[in-house]
Amino acid sequence: MSGSHDHTHSHDHDHHHHDDERWKHDGVRVIPGNQLDPNVPSTAGMDRKAAINFARVGAQKLWAGTVSIKPDAKTGAHHHGHLESIIYVVKGKARMRWGEKLQFTAEAGPGDFIFVPPYVPHQEINASPDEVLECVLVRSDGEAVAINLDIEPVEKPENVLWVDPVHRHPDEKK
Repeated sequence: MSGSHDHTHSHDHDHHHHDDERWKHDGVRVIPGNQLDPNVPSTAGMDRKAAINFARVGAQKLWAGTVSIKPDAKTGAHHHGHLESIIYVVKGKARMRWGEKLQFTAEAGPGDFIFVPPYVPHQEINASPDEVLECVLVRSDGEAVAINLDIEPVEKPENVLWVDPVHRHPDEKK
């Protein structure tokens, strides 16, 4: 970061002590993985847990947690309203379907990130018949928004590859 500061630093001892106390309780928070909150809406075959939200740490603009999805399990079609969502795949193979008829599909593996824009109808699927899918979820608001949709999915979704100047289509010659 660059630029000048527009405030002055006080070296007053009482002021410094007050900041210490405030930062001690309102500063950085570490939430141990074995202390996540299981009291969040989940779907059959899925186990969601909250790590960061307003109730737990006072987060105003983010929700973060984990989800474990049993082999071959999938969610129903839904969207998250005005929220943006990020899914980070820790273990296993995720298959996402999206669109008005869930007509598009893509897969992600360990280390991959998935971005879901606001209002996009989608479905999360564990693409493995025998391995649990473990992911970290981050949403752009502290509230939990999930709107279930009654969608009749297409039989054969269209595979969508990430193709850009850095990622070539698999059929393209190098």
